[in-house]
Amino acid sequence: MQTQLAPAYRDTPEGQEAEAILRKCVHCGFCTATCPTYQLLGDELDGPRGRIYLIKQVLEGQAPTRKTQLHLDRCLTCRNCESTCPSGVQYGHLVDIGRKLVDARVPRPLGERAARWALQEGINSPLFAPAMRLGQAVRGALPDAVRAKVPAQRPRRALPQRAHARRVLLLAGCVQPSMAPQIHDATLRVLDAAGITGVVAPEAGCCGAVRFHLNDQEGGLAQMRANIDAWWPLVDGSAKEGAVEALVMNASGCGATVKDYGHLLRHDAAYAAKAARISALTRDLSELLPALVPALRGRLANLPRGPVAYHPPCTLQHGQKLRGGVEQHLRALGFDVQLPQESHLCCGSAGTYSVLQAPLSQQLRTRKLGHLDALAPVVIASANVGCITHLQGGTPVPVRHWVELLDEALQAV
Repeated sequence: MQTQLAPAYRDTPEGQEAEAILRKCVHCGFCTATCPTYQLLGDELDGPRGRIYLIKQVLEGQAPTRKTQLHLDRCLTCRNCESTCPSGVQYGHLVDIGRKLVDARVPRPLGERAARWALQEGINSPLFAPAMRLGQAVRGALPDAVRAKVPAQRPRRALPQRAHARRVLLLAGCVQPSMAPQIHDATLRVLDAAGITGVVAPEAGCCGAVRFHLNDQEGGLAQMRANIDAWWPLVDGSAKEGAVEALVMNASGCGATVKDYGHLLRHDAAYAAKAARISALTRDLSELLPALVPALRGRLANLPRGPVAYHPPCTLQHGQKLRGGVEQHLRALGFDVQLPQESHLCCGSAGTYSVLQAPLSQQLRTRKLGHLDALAPVVIASANVGCITHLQGGTPVPVRHWVELLDEALQAV
């Protein structure tokens, strides 16, 4: 797609990156077939091709409007279009650029600004955890819409105390420790059973995705730099325990972001090399399954007595391009894992999307749960805390991280 950048963008890093991405697009329209919002709304401007045209117009000097902003806001950034695109268009990076340029020129109404500020500050606040605990304590009295965002408290078991020669670094993150700490606990126990110690750098926090995708890109980049600083002694081996062999993410949304640190910080002279090293070391937890399966085979008991419906998060299958691994390896361990129809489509969670675009998000959840329920599962499994919480808000069927199912089967031995 030929693009003539306006002078304001011609010599900027964002403009040059956007132009390179745009030149790969042949406007074939294959992406519209797999775009969740296009399928719901049927509007060309609510599909990837239409949004690409909107961003192109801004880059060429056309003034963006609130309508431009709305169509970009409605994008889930699920990146399904990237999996479909035959030309390799990096739509996720392009829409980040487009949103930044549009928001710089189109003021948001006060209500929108307040909601976005509350999300990026609240999720990153030290008060988030106590607020979540309070919400869980009075969960039964909360309105339905609020209760769906507050997962029920679940009992926690003891953590492993053994130390192993193999060590990996985990990210606690911002949302998961408060909403679903049992995922991290289960990860530590499963790794321990396979002879791997999971460690955490206490100074590391949010991966930066929340701020970055709410268009506080500088704030998100600052969080990424802080994480790199916290992790670096465990990466370069200067910590007294020595170097870890990998950074392992048990939330696929965080994994997709951390794997992108190298790209996002490539122009930062002080952090570019370190960020690239961090991205290269980062693995989704499912990427360890080929090594975990031999260590765990024969040690599991009381597997779920019925189908496990698996929802692969967009950040795993489209963001990280990891498909099929969870299903394959859990089946090898005896789980009856089944994929629903339209398993490639987003569930509607998409980070803060379920709050900021609630009607569309709920339509997508209803559609996704319809396909999952058709499998008559005894449990629904996924790999990202956002998807798990969002889906659980619409179904009585338990929704769990797949590592929790492994952990429970190990505990039953």
